[in-house]
Parts: sequence; structure tokens; C-alpha cells
Amino acid sequence: MSQTLYARLGGYDAISAVCDDLLPRLMTDPQLGRFWKNRGTDGIRREKQLLVDFLCASAGGPRYYVGRDMKLSHEGMGVKESDWQIFLSCLHATLDKFQVPDPERSQVLAFVESIKADIVE
Repeated sequence: MSQTLYARLGGYDAISAVCDDLLPRLMTDPQLGRFWKNRGTDGIRREKQLLVDFLCASAGGPRYYVGRDMKLSHEGMGVKESDWQIFLSCLHATLDKFQVPDPERSQVLAFVESIKADIVE
């Protein structure tokens, strides 16, 4: 039996490390930073944990995601195509930093593209 994407990415600690790198990239981006402008530290910590759990569960890991679905979570935020492209650029930079191999990178990017319609308005 082949390993899950979760296992091939390195499990919980690796996915958490990726989120630790990705979120600050997104939050400090001049265009995307508006989404976190009025968020408190605790809210950002909770959001990061939900992101880790969502990614782990989506990649076949043993985590259970208890957050809202992507459509409801992003509804009314005004996420535009240009925001999405910046997000993808940040994601690519993070995947490069962690030297994620091409097969896993392709799976991650395919998954991300599969949820785009629920996020971009």
C-alpha cells in the first residue's frame, strides 16, 4: 500500500512547519495583510491550528478538522483573483524553502486548486 500524502510530506511536524512559514508570508504581504489586520494573537494562533488540522486531514493524516468549510470560512472576505495569485506565489516560495519533491508538490497544488472556487469570490 502506498503512503498517504500526509506521510510523504513528513507528517504533522512538517505540515506545521510549512504553516509557520506560510502564514507570516501571507500576513506581511502588502495586499493580503488586510485579511489579518484586526486579528488578535489568539485568533491567529487558532487560525494556524485550524489550518494545520485542515491540511493534515486533507492529506490523509490522523487529524480531525473541526473548522467551517472553506466556502463559509471565506464568504464575504472579498478574496479576489489577484489575492489568489499572491497566495499561490507565497505557497510556492514556502514549498521551495522546504524542498518539497515534485510529486508531493503537484498533489498539494492540485488540492489547493480544488478549493479555489470556495475561496475566491
